[in-house]
Amino acid sequence: MLKSAEFWVAVAFVIFWGILFYKGVPAKMMGSLDSRGKRIADELTEAKRLRQDAEKLLKEFEAKRAAAEREAAEIVSSAKDEAERLAREAQEKLADFVKRRTAAAEAKIAQAESQASAEVRAAAVDAAVKASERVLKNEITGPTAASLVTKSLGDVRAKLQ
Repeated sequence: MLKSAEFWVAVAFVIFWGILFYKGVPAKMMGSLDSRGKRIADELTEAKRLRQDAEKLLKEFEAKRAAAEREAAEIVSSAKDEAERLAREAQEKLADFVKRRTAAAEAKIAQAESQASAEVRAAAVDAAVKASERVLKNEITGPTAASLVTKSLGDVRAKLQ
């Protein structure tokens, strides 16, 4: 009986596989597995392509970032240089302005000194002429004295100025 049970299990097994082959189950399973394998291969190909695109984008962005950092450093450097140049120019202009103002003030002072000196000289001349006139009028009299006094006063005035 044991052999007969094993026989019938073997027969049932062969019939089961025969029905499966008759219905095309192995072909369908293979087709399903092939399509799944193809889908997985396509997904892997797409993932590989996406990874390459991502690596390419990463390299591009790294290059752009490096370029932007260089440009920023150049901008900072040029701004620093420009600020230093402007500061130097401002210092030079301020020094020139102070120099011109000092020169103008010194010129005004010199002019005021010469004007004051001229005024003092003129006042001294007038005082000397008046004093001489009084002295000469008191000592010399007559028409000759008047012409001599006038002539002398003119000479004194011309020499003192």
